[in-house]
Amino acid sequence: MSQMNDPDYVREQYASEDNLETRRSVWQPTAEGLDPVNEALNAIDRALVGDADVLEVGCGTGAMAERINALPGVTLVATDFSERFVELTAARGVDARQADICYLPFDDASFDVVYAGWMLYHVRDLDRALNEVRRVLRPGGTFVAVTNGNDHIADLLRAAGGKPAITQFSSETGEFVLGRRFGDVRRHDLETRAVFGDHAAAQAYLDSFDEGLVLPPFEGEREYAGHVTVFEAR
Repeated sequence: MSQMNDPDYVREQYASEDNLETRRSVWQPTAEGLDPVNEALNAIDRALVGDADVLEVGCGTGAMAERINALPGVTLVATDFSERFVELTAARGVDARQADICYLPFDDASFDVVYAGWMLYHVRDLDRALNEVRRVLRPGGTFVAVTNGNDHIADLLRAAGGKPAITQFSSETGEFVLGRRFGDVRRHDLETRAVFGDHAAAQAYLDSFDEGLVLPPFEGEREYAGHVTVFEAR
């Protein structure tokens, strides 16, 4: 999936919610019952001290924004590059705005917490994006970022003739990348599971990436391992 941070590919991928929802629907918690979204929300909640201004970059359909917005004392602004995702997030009653993480339209030191869930591997200029995050965070503020590891769904990709997705911001690189801008970087690694009821569901998941991968037929249900990391940086 070498196109992950190609602007045209990203724009096409998220022109609607279909691809995102297809992928999201198959994921199950870890064997211990931990869900990465819940763990990210817990990290945001831990970072809140009294009333707080929170920014979500790459809000998608607004599911997480709605949950952040419900935390006590939070004033949330959610942004996304996709007009459709901004529309869907605003429909949830969230202050949603179209914006590019590389050019955030906010003053310096505007937010106590910034959240980026599964999106930093998509940005065209990772250094600029993280500099912008650092700029809009207040001193002592927290950046919560969620990403996948190099082995995430790798067995499924190999079975379909593809290769593991090696991205610019992953479980393997995230700690180093964030450590160049934040003095305290903590991580929570989670072994999630993608469960497919049948071959058609697994093929639909692959088709959502538009990579031309074809999975050999199989009978019954299959499960593939996922690898997710929640980073907290201060």
